[in-house]
Amino acid sequence: MPMTLEGSCKCGAVGFSVESHAPYPYQLCYCSICRKTAGGGGFAINLHADATTLKIKGEKAIGVFRAELADAEGHLHRSSAERNFCSRCGSALWLYDPNWPELVHPFASAVDSELPVPPARTHLMLGSRASWVEPAIGPDDLAFDEYPEQSIEDWHRAHGLWIE
Repeated sequence: MPMTLEGSCKCGAVGFSVESHAPYPYQLCYCSICRKTAGGGGFAINLHADATTLKIKGEKAIGVFRAELADAEGHLHRSSAERNFCSRCGSALWLYDPNWPELVHPFASAVDSELPVPPARTHLMLGSRASWVEPAIGPDDLAFDEYPEQSIEDWHRAHGLWIE
């Protein structure tokens, strides 16, 4: 049975719940978007959940941010990823991308439920980390300058942590 994740913003205007088969907060993303919109430690942690189970309280207080990205030629385009946040207090809540409509990615920082401790972590987008950030990469951790090929689901399955 999937784990129910309960979350909220700092001011209490927004609350949410969602079901997750992959609730281990193992992925630390150091990209400039995550770092600047959600990463107090220089990184953000995205979880994996079933978008069809997302229930929201205070939907009117939610804002959506879509970052501008540069392609290989330097042309800017708007990201398809929608970073949902509380428009009153600024708390980052979850990321949704219509390219994968079955998924929603709550930020671990917004989850109020007790999350399980991962056996190892994956540090990704280290090529974008801020110069002041010194990642604490453990002996069993993986580290990538860009985004790894292994999905959140695949990581959970490989570690025997996928919850049916």
